[in-house]
Amino acid sequence: MQWVKVLGGMVGATALLGLGIILGHFAIPKGANVPAPSVSQDLDLEILETVMQQLDASRIRENLRELSREPHLASSPRDEALVQLLLQRWQDPESGLDAAEAPAYEVLLSFPSQEQPNLVAVVSPTGSVVFSCRQSEQNLTGEQAGPDVVPPYAAYAPPGTPQGLLVYANRGTEEDFMNLQTQGIKLEGTIALTRYGGAGRGAKAVNAAKYGVAGVLVYTDPADINDGQSSANETFPNSWRLPPSGVERGSYYEYFGDPLTPYLPANPSSFRLDPDAAPGFPPIPAQPIGFDDAKILLCNLQGPTAPAAWQGALGCDYRLGPGFRSDGDFPAGSQVNVSVHNRRELRNSSNVLGIIRGAVEPDRYVLYGNHRDSWVHGAVDPSSGTAVLLELSRVLGTLLKKGTWRPRRSIVFASWGAEEFGLIGSTEFTEEFFSKLQERTVAYINVDISVFANATLRAQGTPPVQSVIFAATKQIPAPSPVGLSIYDNWIRYSNRSSPAYGVVPSLGSLGAGSDYAPFIHFLGVSSMDIAYTYDRSKTSARIYPTYHTAFDTFGYVDKFVDPGFSSHQAVARTAGSVLLRLSDSLFLPLNVSDYGETLRSFLQAAQQNLGGLLEQHSISLGRLVTAVEKFEAAAAALEQHRSVLQKGSPDPLQVRMLNDQLMLLERTFLNPRAFPEERYYSHVLWAPRTSSVATFPGLANACSQAMNTSLGSEAWAEVRRQLSILVVALEGAAATLRPVADL
Repeated sequence: MQWVKVLGGMVGATALLGLGIILGHFAIPKGANVPAPSVSQDLDLEILETVMQQLDASRIRENLRELSREPHLASSPRDEALVQLLLQRWQDPESGLDAAEAPAYEVLLSFPSQEQPNLVAVVSPTGSVVFSCRQSEQNLTGEQAGPDVVPPYAAYAPPGTPQGLLVYANRGTEEDFMNLQTQGIKLEGTIALTRYGGAGRGAKAVNAAKYGVAGVLVYTDPADINDGQSSANETFPNSWRLPPSGVERGSYYEYFGDPLTPYLPANPSSFRLDPDAAPGFPPIPAQPIGFDDAKILLCNLQGPTAPAAWQGALGCDYRLGPGFRSDGDFPAGSQVNVSVHNRRELRNSSNVLGIIRGAVEPDRYVLYGNHRDSWVHGAVDPSSGTAVLLELSRVLGTLLKKGTWRPRRSIVFASWGAEEFGLIGSTEFTEEFFSKLQERTVAYINVDISVFANATLRAQGTPPVQSVIFAATKQIPAPSPVGLSIYDNWIRYSNRSSPAYGVVPSLGSLGAGSDYAPFIHFLGVSSMDIAYTYDRSKTSARIYPTYHTAFDTFGYVDKFVDPGFSSHQAVARTAGSVLLRLSDSLFLPLNVSDYGETLRSFLQAAQQNLGGLLEQHSISLGRLVTAVEKFEAAAAALEQHRSVLQKGSPDPLQVRMLNDQLMLLERTFLNPRAFPEERYYSHVLWAPRTSSVATFPGLANACSQAMNTSLGSEAWAEVRRQLSILVVALEGAAATLRPVADL
């Protein structure tokens, strides 16, 4: 790959280097106009302030206008046009980067058939169609009816035309279907109407199929997205709320990465699974619909009244079915037909990579990524993030071309392809360069949706990145209220009590919702996700209302989400400050002691909620307690060592060794055999947790499975295995933090 040029030469044999330590494997191009590299260079606060001042809200706005002007579904002509736009920006002679390229992968995507549109209809006992759901969203702003607007569909849902009585299955969790079955409702051969939330898209179809359901419909209930508002005059374009015809598109594939090349990059020569036998696809046809159509179906159901927790905001009592009531809008005995004609195709999808080579440690990479593809216009998701990415890279590129700045470490900007289909571009990248990235990546910064709304910052990440995000946000003014920093404003909306720091903003944990997933779960790279979001006290919306619909347009952002684009600018400044601190600081601003707080809270939760159960089966948490204590001691000693080095004139090798300990800590929590049933999930602290106990996921999940089994069962053996995996990981983490000469 061209962005890493291996030269094997030494970087700057200065007096401080002495023995000529080899710090990098690729170097700055000859003739590049850059400041003379110094091994002792640290974060330049003047450069940082210059970048903060030059990040321009109006330029971000114009970026977004251009990016969201047309729909850009992955691999579409407009998506490829945006590839060229990014390349043009990053190759600009006045504001470009050192290098830019757009490698493509051949991946399996899923599209609705243009010849046979998907259709949901109510069919009378005589076979006549008495009602049809909309096949497209209402054209409210002139942007919803264009030829490139993909109709609502469930990506990767198989083709089929199941027909049966309708049942209402709430959120489509396994417990929901079990509840229906317990009430004596026959599910075999039915069509299940479910609402978004509670379970992943694909999981709804998987759960339904286990109970014999033939097809699944999914809608967004206004109770979950609109704070109960559903009429046309209360929704877009009159407010930011989802209009009645809005339909959330999405991928129903259960894993991430290209479906046919797990753990291998999707290059033409790679081995591919048989598409008909590949796991992770929905087992039955599925189709999303708008809540105006869902209301007609749901409000005509017969059967028992749904539980209170299952009720929504469609203006009627939700019933369970099966089938429609005789005094409703449809003839007695009418059924629902779901006709799905999706097709799967191998398509080329490109990532775009822009590189700024480091002056001192070019073999250490700070990655900053955002996906490019969208379901329709995608102004919020993901173009708000791409608009920020382009502005930040413009400002840094301009400084680079003027010769006034070059980072200590290399910066890689990434525009990922086909994220909406399952984090495909980023996953293929991590698969192709697994070893190199594990050896050299300092951290990954993700800015997918940069602005959900304009109330406060929302940051998620692994514990070591907390300190650098806090440091950045304390120095940047909040868009509002005037006089507060982003940090001070953030703490007003979301905070926690820290034993070490007192009250601090809450840093969320990372799941698998965006391109950080392969970096944290597969590579073990310290990662974060940064955005501005809404005031949770004023809305219960699970996400911004027009998510994945044809109403997520530039006008929607400009009028409702962030008028003036001050929140976009705030995110650009926050992410830019974090990026500069990670790429320019002499010592990496990662605080490993902050992991101790997480481990201690997990341990306390395990002791309080699982300790008694484990004791009944003669399983002691003693070794886990000792492992946590070892980690805390090693982390504190390392931080003390860093403090001593910072006060003196450290030898470059000492700096390098300590930084490597900080960088590699996250890798020590990986165990690729810990969760064999979970593809790509290797991180023993952040794997998916199905248990309600907020503790170590492997241990919690195993205890949940073993709870009602007999002593000596395989389930209890798995509890012991997970406990051992955890102890070994924590002891390994502590060993990584201890002085490097100690074995």
